[in-house]
Amino acid sequence: MEFLTALLVAYVAIVPVELPDKTFVATLVLSTRYRPLPTWLGVVAAFGVQCAIAVAFGTLLTRLPTRPVQLVAALLFAVGAFVLARGAKKADAEEQEQEAAFEAKAVEPKRGWRAAAASFAVLFTAEWGDLSQLLLAGLVASGRPMLPTFLGGWLGLATVSGLAVLLGRWLLKRVKLAVIRYVGAGVCSVLAVVTLLSAL
Repeated sequence: MEFLTALLVAYVAIVPVELPDKTFVATLVLSTRYRPLPTWLGVVAAFGVQCAIAVAFGTLLTRLPTRPVQLVAALLFAVGAFVLARGAKKADAEEQEQEAAFEAKAVEPKRGWRAAAASFAVLFTAEWGDLSQLLLAGLVASGRPMLPTFLGGWLGLATVSGLAVLLGRWLLKRVKLAVIRYVGAGVCSVLAVVTLLSAL
């Protein structure tokens, strides 16, 4: 039960945070340049490495005294909530800027493993220090088990990138990114409060 709970918490934390993020936009742009399946496979592989690094960092933090680590994790979640809420009003304008930036990186058409490798490289470099990495590290540092947290985060990122490949343009026309960011801020706020209460 603890395994499933940790997996679901990580999944629910990651999806609304990443849906309006550059992860979604980058995958959408790459899938218009390259074939969808190798694009998605390359992106998901990059996310796997990123999630593993985030969870490993969170595990290292658990070796420090528990209460300070939990307080720092609560602070990370609170900062995530603030960043998402603050950027919600500018979400649509930022999406257009990010789309133009990623289009410039994916100018040459590629197929097969080359498309997967190019997608891996673009997402791997774009996601360093991203909010999803901080959230996963914070979840592990606050006491959640490593493996299900990794799997939940990775599945969340795979879901977001899959939505970008399959329904990206349709979603951008019908769903306000500001609303998704406010939902993500709400999730981060709940995690901040829960982690703070467990530390006190």
